[in-house]
Amino acid sequence: GDGTMLRALQRFLGTDVPVIGVNFGRVGFFASIDQDELESGLARVFAGDYRVVELTTVDAETKGMRVSAINDVVTLSGVRGRMVELGWTIGGEDLGVQPCDGMICSTPSGSTAYNLSNGGPVLVRGLDAMAVTFIAAHSLHVRPLVVPRGLEVEIRNETPDVRASVIVDGHALEELNRGETVVVRIGDRPALLATLPETTFFSRYRETFVS
Repeated sequence: GDGTMLRALQRFLGTDVPVIGVNFGRVGFFASIDQDELESGLARVFAGDYRVVELTTVDAETKGMRVSAINDVVTLSGVRGRMVELGWTIGGEDLGVQPCDGMICSTPSGSTAYNLSNGGPVLVRGLDAMAVTFIAAHSLHVRPLVVPRGLEVEIRNETPDVRASVIVDGHALEELNRGETVVVRIGDRPALLATLPETTFFSRYRETFVS
């Protein structure tokens, strides 16, 4: 499934090794080979009948740590059932403080996951940008944004009595006390996804979300 693909793409990030997926899960948005076509699909791959797609990543930096995400960096309330107040800036410009359950900074690959479930935009593969989407924002006016390379998103926990948790591709990275920040930017290292030539972003989108 896509969870296995995320781990594999992370494992080979920064190398010249592409990763190809066989869908044994439910959604399989990263996969281009169905399980009933395993042998024929792999035979095509080993014969060189595939193409490599570069996937934009995002980097999260907090408390001296810097890690890369294939899908998303999520800043959530550290206490279930409690909102957090998140201050945020983009490109150094202050955008205020937003009460919410959290914020998602998503790559184009991750835009069809948690981001989409929260009303965020789908970003087509190849875009050098990330989507910024709030989770259950306590506002009728805040809307998702698409942020290009070169603009950093800084997220600051402004909640007096609740820590914020930073989650990278579904795994806990760190907790933020009041006043502490995480900075998210588009990464310098793309992940390499191998696909069969007929498996495009739009064919997978149609099969997964339209059909």
